[in-house]
Amino acid sequence: MPYSLVSAATLGFDLVRLPAGRAVAEVLLTGLNADTTTLDRLAAAHPGREATAEQRGVLAVRSRRARELASGVPHVSGVPERAAAANGEDRTAVLVTQLERGMIGNAPTLERLLREDVLGPEHGQAALVDEDVRAEAADVLADAAIGFWAAEVLPPLVHRELTAAYHRAAVAWGGLPDLGATTDELAELLSSIAAQDGAGRGRWRAATDDGRAEHRPWASAMHDACWAAHVSGRTRTLAAAQLHAVRAFLDGGFDARDGAHGVWNAVAGCVQAVVMADLLDEASLEVLRAPWLRVRPAS
Repeated sequence: MPYSLVSAATLGFDLVRLPAGRAVAEVLLTGLNADTTTLDRLAAAHPGREATAEQRGVLAVRSRRARELASGVPHVSGVPERAAAANGEDRTAVLVTQLERGMIGNAPTLERLLREDVLGPEHGQAALVDEDVRAEAADVLADAAIGFWAAEVLPPLVHRELTAAYHRAAVAWGGLPDLGATTDELAELLSSIAAQDGAGRGRWRAATDDGRAEHRPWASAMHDACWAAHVSGRTRTLAAAQLHAVRAFLDGGFDARDGAHGVWNAVAGCVQAVVMADLLDEASLEVLRAPWLRVRPAS
């Protein structure tokens, strides 16, 4: 399944289960929020800027090889095969582990997202710089995103090579999107998630369990929010909010198991409700807000 900004909550589902998912989210936020100065700084850090033709050839080979190695990140499509190769209790353990770690997307779809969506035609600032600058900035961000996304399977040297230019540029990933009157509500939600302790995480898990019977209306409400964002021109705003939610989720001590077992979906639904509240019907808002309302009185 390809990643897209329209379905940023699905991307978030993968990122909260990746060891370096927080860093991937920050790279994508850097791209979403980049102004012309940031794009210039990213391009200036490109390893091919001062390289000879021979050196650029070597860099291209290394880049291609790194992307081949990134294919080693577990994917959901391989879960049944790996589980079938085991027996008895081992098979069950393999299945559970791989469902917690298997990604919905992959490195090529992440790179396409960054180049074509994040820095695509709707990125107003990218249109103001020379095409060479935009392409070089995209290279730096794409390398970093893949380097972090596949950090678990890449040799340390390859990981460092992919992320070095991004670190060298030392650019900021930006603050929360401007939602007008509801910006404070989003900040409150994300700050609360990021500040959770053990008891707070337990409340979120319990709230998620309590809402499992609502799965079908939850999925429909999430779809309605994505569609509302698309038709209202807020896709990038909603995507940025979900990427900030990835950071808050991981800062709050939630882990890959929480992500796989529904807590991320609960958080993502709450974010959709805040960002798109003015365009959703009351039934959808009630479903999406439910986990936060269950947790909030005890906070």
